[in-house]
Amino acid sequence: MKHISTLFFVVTLLVASGFTASIANAQQTLDRVAVIVDEGVILQSQIDQMIQQIKNGNDFNSSNAPSDSVLETQVTERLILQELQLQLADRMGVEVGESQLEQALQEMASERNMTVEQMRQDVRDSGISWATFREQIKTQIITSQVERAAVQRRVSVTPQEINNLVALIDENDETQTEYRLRQILVASSSDDTQDDREKAKQRANTILEILEEGNDFAKLAIRSSSGSNALDGGDLGWMTENTMPTLFADVVKGKEVGEIVGPIRSGVGFHILQVADKRGEEKVEVEEVKARHILIKPSVILSDKRAQEMLNKFREQVLSGEKTFAELAQEHSADPGSASRGGELGWSRPGSYAEQFKQKVQTLEQGVISEPFKSQFGWHVVEVTDRRTMDATEENKKEKAYQMLFSRKYREELNTWQQEIRDRAFIRKVEN
Repeated sequence: MKHISTLFFVVTLLVASGFTASIANAQQTLDRVAVIVDEGVILQSQIDQMIQQIKNGNDFNSSNAPSDSVLETQVTERLILQELQLQLADRMGVEVGESQLEQALQEMASERNMTVEQMRQDVRDSGISWATFREQIKTQIITSQVERAAVQRRVSVTPQEINNLVALIDENDETQTEYRLRQILVASSSDDTQDDREKAKQRANTILEILEEGNDFAKLAIRSSSGSNALDGGDLGWMTENTMPTLFADVVKGKEVGEIVGPIRSGVGFHILQVADKRGEEKVEVEEVKARHILIKPSVILSDKRAQEMLNKFREQVLSGEKTFAELAQEHSADPGSASRGGELGWSRPGSYAEQFKQKVQTLEQGVISEPFKSQFGWHVVEVTDRRTMDATEENKKEKAYQMLFSRKYREELNTWQQEIRDRAFIRKVEN
């Protein structure tokens, strides 16, 4: 009996040891938490997946790419910010419905001159599943909504600021020039020691020397920049002198395409900039139409068919000379604003009308009375009596001035807000 008990114990121990070894092997293949971000986490698989996606991108050159450790650091920082924004979205109740996502995918496909099905195949060919791609786009929509909600209320643009900027634009045509900038940022905070700042400045000067030897700026930005747009080749997008940070405007003004400036010292480090492209402002013209209409509104006692028949009769009376358009509009039109003026709507831009009405006045030949058609307001016949092209440059200047001011303030507030939510967060990287 004693021998049997001993044998049972040995067998049990061996089985248990084998089971424990199996668990250990399985754990090695499981995903792991790489970063704790407040109440959420970033998994190593998320980091690996984004790194692989970047490496599979068309702009990625393995011979001139950053080291894997640098790339992992940049990707991790992007995912930390994304996770913080997603947590905010959850608290704010921000959601993206299926129809909104489908519309965004349709717009993306159109921008690429593709159908959604062609884009789906293109995504799959790049090594990304369609489900993963859809989730990434959904995340982008959510984080964009959170950013706008949080930052827009921090931005205020006054009429006086707009007028002052318009005056400045009129005085100096150069302020109308738009620059597409690229940036390489060598990070160095105000808390760094003098020695650390000197080392950062030396690194920036070394990068500048490499660029002056003819190296590709975008590829070097991917390898060396600490900026949030490093993985995009340092691309900052299109900006005027009034929308870019003042520090940049002072050195970029008048520079030609391809020119490189810097290093420029700021509170976050040393910036090296390249003017990737330039473009100027063009004269803005808009079409306006002068139209008149007769509106009949269906009701419980007036069917759609009867409304259409009435308008057909009115149209025939005008064409035969039996009645004038103005007389019929005054007698029968259900639009009180225009009926008293013989149906006259005055000069307007087609885009100011309801969609069906807009399409009709855009395509209708001048002097021709349309067949009856229906809009959200009822049934109409319309006649375009005149067309003109208006110079909307001044109006466009004010709109553009507003966008310039808003864009500059938004960029500044966005950077501040992103830094604030990161500073407030509990972030801990989990070591292997």
